[in-house]
Amino acid sequence: MNIGSAAKASGVSAKMIRYYEEIALLPAAKRTASGYRDYGQSDVHRLQFIHRARDLGFSVERIRLLLQLWNDRKRPSREVKSIATAHIAEVEDQIRRMQGLLKTLRHLADACDGDGRPHCPILEDLAEQGRAH
Repeated sequence: MNIGSAAKASGVSAKMIRYYEEIALLPAAKRTASGYRDYGQSDVHRLQFIHRARDLGFSVERIRLLLQLWNDRKRPSREVKSIATAHIAEVEDQIRRMQGLLKTLRHLADACDGDGRPHCPILEDLAEQGRAH
């Protein structure tokens, strides 16, 4: 199938398919006699794997490791779990940081009267924090 069909079947854009080939997450596609990329069902399956992993927030390097493990039928599952648990810890850290940001933003928004006067604690905080760095 051509790149457009592979994109539709996998849910990955043609641009991303080319990128995944460029960084070797996806093997270079076979070419037709006229030079067009030609993808098979195994390529689509691999693209779906990559797409799902990206949706779950895995980095390209972790996806590369997961693909290697996926292709190794003798792999110990602990290696896969180790990658997933490391990712979970990072996601939990990001959530904590985002919750802190949300709390700060809510506090600043609540402190702002939002009326016609120029006084605004939000802008004051941004200006003050900017000087601290």
